[in-house]
Amino acid sequence: MSKGEQTRQEIVERALALAGEVGLEGVSLGVLAASLNLSKSGLFAHFRSKEALQVEVLQRAIDDFIQDVVVPAIRLPRGEPRLRRLFDLHLAWVYGNARSGSCFFMALTHEYDDRPGPVRDLLVQSQRDWYDTIARTARTAVEEGHLRADLDLEQFAYEFVGIGMVFQQSAKLLENPRAEERARAAFEALLARSRP
Repeated sequence: MSKGEQTRQEIVERALALAGEVGLEGVSLGVLAASLNLSKSGLFAHFRSKEALQVEVLQRAIDDFIQDVVVPAIRLPRGEPRLRRLFDLHLAWVYGNARSGSCFFMALTHEYDDRPGPVRDLLVQSQRDWYDTIARTARTAVEEGHLRADLDLEQFAYEFVGIGMVFQQSAKLLENPRAEERARAAFEALLARSRP
């Protein structure tokens, strides 16, 4: 890796960490540059605009999510074991990991829900891909006979994501000590309603 590529990665990692604290839009290029001992012009040598940096930061978060949540889950046997692992890893991601401290995507949803542009477009695509991943994983559970044949896969994915969103609010904002217990109970109820 060249020095320029290494610096670019360091910028993205630091911006991702800052965005976890102040939101992606709140990342000041001046503060970011100073935290890396770069000049603003030095930072702009790697990213031609704040928006280009934001897109790359979001892409890094997507890549991290895939590596931390999706890849380990798909290594398990098809069906319910894979679905359960996907849920467990999603809860762990939402609660916080070493990289971002909470679910970066949920925070961005509020920041970019009505702000058009490349950042929103990438965020929307990433979330559509997440719903599709859940639905495909549920489909394998149907094919394995773990879930019923007439299961509405889109509804299943909707409820799966909804549990994660409520978990984020309950665990992070409300500091409910039973947030994880309730999220798991909701997931078990979803599975029970989805079985043959």
